[in-house]
Amino acid sequence: MSDVLKPRVREIDYASSDGNPMAETDLHRDIAVYVIEALKAHFAPRPEVYVSGNNFIYYEEGNPKARVSPDAYVVTGVGMHPRDSYFVWREGGAVPDVVFEFTSRKTRREDTDTKRPLYEQSLGVPEYFLFDPRGDYLKPRFQGFRLIEGGYVSLEVVDGRLYSQRLGLDLVQDGQLLRLVDPRTGERLLTPLEQHQENTALRAEIEGLRRRLKEEG
Repeated sequence: MSDVLKPRVREIDYASSDGNPMAETDLHRDIAVYVIEALKAHFAPRPEVYVSGNNFIYYEEGNPKARVSPDAYVVTGVGMHPRDSYFVWREGGAVPDVVFEFTSRKTRREDTDTKRPLYEQSLGVPEYFLFDPRGDYLKPRFQGFRLIEGGYVSLEVVDGRLYSQRLGLDLVQDGQLLRLVDPRTGERLLTPLEQHQENTALRAEIEGLRRRLKEEG
């Protein structure tokens, strides 16, 4: 008796890259890198918080076209370890708590007309923040939304500042830059590189003070 041939299950290809550059300009890239790295450093004591950006989030199993790539995002309760892509169904259904998009000429319609309803209605992302570094394409250039009863409610920008309940942080517009500030201390979040540079400068200042005191003594 011959073996019954089992139908071959077609493997679905979930691409991890679309070949496009990370950002349209150096400015947009630098802001995205700052937000991602600063949030990684901030949440380092909490290994259940995942911070990433510019990779694909796949949100519908079996459908590789159901994907989105935020500039930066944060998910709690899934663990901070490297992923090529983020698959919602493999993470127990956990979707991002916060999403950031940094609007440019190429992304302005996608950020407002495509991604906003996707984050709001399909994924139910609790907080969505948009920032246009140059103020050319988004009016107003700094916007925040919070999901309330299934719909996004616009947040009021006060002195160039928005508060993220999910992150417990202030988002502050600083000219063409976006900065993250801990409202409890008033201190700006730093990337590991910025922290290293600050520590190096502080050590140099202390060493210089010691030398002067020694010379004067």
